This record gives sequence, C-alpha cells and structure tokens, in this order.
Amino acid sequence: METTLAIVKPDAVAAGNAGNILAHLEKQGFKIRGLRVLHLTKAQAEAFYAVHRERPFYGSLVAFMTEGPVVPVALERENAVVALRDAMGATDVAKAAPGTIRNLYGTSIERNACHGSDSPENAVKELAFFFSESDLIAAR
Repeated sequence: METTLAIVKPDAVAAGNAGNILAHLEKQGFKIRGLRVLHLTKAQAEAFYAVHRERPFYGSLVAFMTEGPVVPVALERENAVVALRDAMGATDVAKAAPGTIRNLYGTSIERNACHGSDSPENAVKELAFFFSESDLIAAR
C-alpha cells in the first residue's frame, strides 16, 4: 500500500464540493488515513509550493491557496500517487477527462479543485508538511 497527499483547494471548498471530492476518491478505492481543514498562511503556502518559486504563476498560486480554507487529506491504496493523478485528471480543466475531479469541479487551470503529490518521494515530503505520523490512522 502507498500513501499520498491530496489537497482540496479553496475554490472547491468554497463551492461546497469538498465532500463530493472525498466521496469520489473513496469510490476510487482510497482510504482516508488523515484529514485536516485549515487556512494556509502566506508563509505556509510559499513553503509548500517553494519548488515553483521561479515559475511565473508562483505569486498567483500562493495568493489563491491562501484565500480560503483547504482540506489536506492523506490517502492510501495500491499505487496511490498514480491513482490519484488519474482520478484528478489533467491540471488544465479544459483537458481533464470527463468524470475526473478537475473536469467535474475545477473552473480553470489554477482553480482546478485539487492538488495531488506527483511522485512517491514528494508524497512523503508533502504528507509530512501537513501531518505527523501520530496524526495518521494505521495502515490496514
């Protein structure tokens, strides 16, 4: 089993879709090992997305991720990283396959409803950003 991080982004939380997204993921076979609801500070968002610091969208991404509550979720299943990326769909909602989270709940390339770790290595780092090991229920 593998654990990965999903974040329900502020646009989806504000639209009342956090529960729909979590239900979608559970239907895809994910087990929730940890969940939080929080409002990221600017410093937290900058630290989490530091890998994108030199990218032109960094400032707007940080501003967006701090405009309202987010829901970080630790998800477990076989091949969790790839399975989550598949369930989310393409980053650009216009290119996201029908029935994917971003197709159903995203409105733009930035306001695309959900973040997911892009590799097992980054999943470990990203999970540690939001959860200590004691925050997570034991793997089954």
